[in-house]
Amino acid sequence: MSLPKTLAEDVARNLVMVARLLDEDPEQAYAYSRIALRLASRVAAVREAAGFAAYATQKYAEALAEFRASRRMTGSVELWPVMADCERGLGRPERAMAMAGEPEVQKLDKAGQVEMRLVAAGARRDMGQIDAAIVTLQSSELASSAVHPWTPRLRYAYADALLAAGREDEAREWFGKALEADKDGSTDASDRLAELDGVEFVDVLGDDDEDGAPVSAPAAPADAADDVEAPVVAAADDLDDDDLDDDEDDDEDGPVKA
Repeated sequence: MSLPKTLAEDVARNLVMVARLLDEDPEQAYAYSRIALRLASRVAAVREAAGFAAYATQKYAEALAEFRASRRMTGSVELWPVMADCERGLGRPERAMAMAGEPEVQKLDKAGQVEMRLVAAGARRDMGQIDAAIVTLQSSELASSAVHPWTPRLRYAYADALLAAGREDEAREWFGKALEADKDGSTDASDRLAELDGVEFVDVLGDDDEDGAPVSAPAAPADAADDVEAPVVAAADDLDDDDLDDDEDDDEDGPVKA
């Protein structure tokens, strides 16, 4: 769907802010996503961005509705794993498991299939099936020595499941393997290893510096929006959610096919 030039620029500006703030300030990212929705609710990229912003703020029903809307518009299966994880967030792990067995999973790329495996293992754990979760994570991707972007998280999830099953020695080994692959610090594998080894970190300065004066808090980061022209819609709080496509935002459109 094409938009008039000025409107397209306003939408793009809001989507840039969603992407920029999603990790550091999810609530603010969510606010920008609502503005984008108000401006262009029939654009798939807007619905997807709104879904991730809602997901980041644990608004799982809303996120699932947005992901479903985006998928209907594009026909893509790329969002299938995160949709299944939304079902977990809504307390419906059995639906996530059902989605893990759907044909859509076979259409995912390797990264998407690994992500689906992680979600399925999480759903097994939600249902108290820890041994099944361990088996779910055992795969050629886990056994491979090659390192991919998803490798640290896969190894970490396996280590965590082993630890939950009381297999501490194996868990330590796999936390170590996760740490070896985690060049960007995407997991806390180092902390988990230290915990298993009984290492305790102590702040030698405590709450005060060496002069006895309270340690000042770091300065708050500059508002990420300061260097971007403000969007034409003044505030996210002024949005009327009824303006959005209500028929696309209902997450109760029937259970996932078993």
